[in-house]
Amino acid sequence: MKLIRYGMPGREKPGLVDAHGVLRDLSGVTPHLDLPSLGLAGLQRLRRIKPESLPRVRGTPRLGVPFTGISKLVAIGLNYSDHAAESGMRVPTEPIVFMKATTCITGPNDPIELPPGSLKTDWEVELGVVIGKTAKRVSEAQALDHVAGYCVVNDVSERHWQAERGGTWDKGKGFDSFGPIGPWLVTRDEVPDPQVLSMWLDVNGASRQRGNTATMVFSVARIISYVSECMTLLPGDVIATGTPPGVGLGMKPVPQFLKVGDVVSLGIEGLGAQRQVVVPG
Repeated sequence: MKLIRYGMPGREKPGLVDAHGVLRDLSGVTPHLDLPSLGLAGLQRLRRIKPESLPRVRGTPRLGVPFTGISKLVAIGLNYSDHAAESGMRVPTEPIVFMKATTCITGPNDPIELPPGSLKTDWEVELGVVIGKTAKRVSEAQALDHVAGYCVVNDVSERHWQAERGGTWDKGKGFDSFGPIGPWLVTRDEVPDPQVLSMWLDVNGASRQRGNTATMVFSVARIISYVSECMTLLPGDVIATGTPPGVGLGMKPVPQFLKVGDVVSLGIEGLGAQRQVVVPG
């Protein structure tokens, strides 16, 4: 099941995308796609709905974040060995955990706002894992039982603030618009193995990132288990699980970063695609 929210910011309606790619209105069934309220049981009830029984949505409305109730956006750094190499860093022996501010979260096709004076704003396509059941110190074997589904995340990053301004990475990761999520929440039953998903990102139509979740240093199950030792994960929380090589920071001979007018397109196999235009912040 592919769940979606569509409409103007703050006025989004719930919907789903049927097997033919048609957007259907879910507002007659549930007023909100609120994972803290729905949880895994609520998603199971929604799966019993026949999509053809729902009204078809006409036109091409704006897409919002596909669900609400995100209390935390947790991210994992350097989780692909080849990305660690291009960044000039060692492959971690434990997951590197940092946080992205929830105020950075936007719809999948909303613009990226370039911070004033930005020197090194970069792109990162990532698999997002959406929690559906409270996870506290869960085992790796049980970790995926706590997943509601998966989505595409662009972990937009300002590298100067991230690495050269002192302190933690969080500063360069939390600017407004630096967390596009969507277009869909694809429920877990449609992604039997999250470790076999191809992913890609282009800038202005030129290929930048190509990868596969098979090459993660730490698997999705390992990440959920590890993070749940540090903090309780709640329904609706999102974990961005790291990015493959091809970021602007790693380009040779000269790193390349985003500028106003650039267009970023990205996607993950089975999870849909995003498109963002870079605008002044």
